[in-house]
Amino acid sequence: MSTTQPTTLAQPLLQRVELGDFELPNRVVMAPTTRARAINDGLVPTDLHAAYYGQRASAGLIITEGSWVSERAIGFINVPGAYSEQQVAGWRRVTDVVHALGGRIVQQLWHVGAASHPDHLGGELPLGPSAVNPNEMTFTARGFTATVTPREMTAEDIAATVADYRAAARNAREAGFDGVEIHGIGPYLIPQFLNPRLNLRTDAYGGDAARRRRLLLEIVEAVAEPWGGRCVGVRLSPYWTSGDRFAPDERTLADYDELVAELNHHPVAYLHLRGRDVPAPGDTPDFEAIARYRRLFDGPLIANNGFDRETGNAVVEAGIADAVAYATHFIANPDLVTRFAMGRELAGANQATYYAGEAEGYVDYPVSGWEGGAGDAG
Repeated sequence: MSTTQPTTLAQPLLQRVELGDFELPNRVVMAPTTRARAINDGLVPTDLHAAYYGQRASAGLIITEGSWVSERAIGFINVPGAYSEQQVAGWRRVTDVVHALGGRIVQQLWHVGAASHPDHLGGELPLGPSAVNPNEMTFTARGFTATVTPREMTAEDIAATVADYRAAARNAREAGFDGVEIHGIGPYLIPQFLNPRLNLRTDAYGGDAARRRRLLLEIVEAVAEPWGGRCVGVRLSPYWTSGDRFAPDERTLADYDELVAELNHHPVAYLHLRGRDVPAPGDTPDFEAIARYRRLFDGPLIANNGFDRETGNAVVEAGIADAVAYATHFIANPDLVTRFAMGRELAGANQATYYAGEAEGYVDYPVSGWEGGAGDAG
């Protein structure tokens, strides 16, 4: 949609908001986006990460790319982790820069579960809720590779995974983050447990919707422990569609209805909801898809997927969302908040550099200049 509304600082996206314990100066959130720039053996964030997030510190809140909670969680090349001392030190450089520039930043914690591959795991099988192939593709050093049938997680594996999340949350606090977000979207570990096509368990973690959501709820409680407040966000994607395992049918949506309502009884700072995919770029997102869960969740809600300046302002003004998260727009527009405030045109991103390279397509997008006024794209 058009981004040429009249310039105004009174637009809803530029108003202050509280999300749990987070006090934000605006409602333009930087969504987590995997960028694969931790090109080193330790999967340690580098000065490039500090520059990338520092350039975008004007966001009301930055949510980092998903970060591995353990070596067993890995399922994509060159993605940084949150489990080693070296990674904590690398992330500390990132948070120091963002905070020095007045920003707020939370770390997203990620485990891909069965959507991994032995190539990522030293030849071992990935872990999943059941021994069912999710039929996804995983990005390895050889390129996109088909997933395999995972090993079903034992009770001990599940307890160790929850402990990994707790340790990663502690590491995030040590690294100077303002909080954490639990990665619960796509075809990865948490959605796998929620999915009756992939979770065939008959123990405490499967068999019905209440038991399938137990892992996520245990992770929420574990991750909240180091913070002592509402500093934990949860990101969900009830409308996710991929392969033959994930489809937003009425059973799936009803299960998510119950899950979202249950989150009201847990220490959740905000719900970050990925809505339906828009049919084509520039189409209006489905507001009702977001509103369905707004009616069920009592806390703050961040809407995501397909929004621009106009629709972002509209969904906030309608009371459907408290903030809006932008991914592709933040990749190409490090000064996205300024562009929204000044009514300036948005630059487009080079998709060929999303997961490849170093500085190119990562920290070299220019901010908009003065000359050219509202039509200047940089």
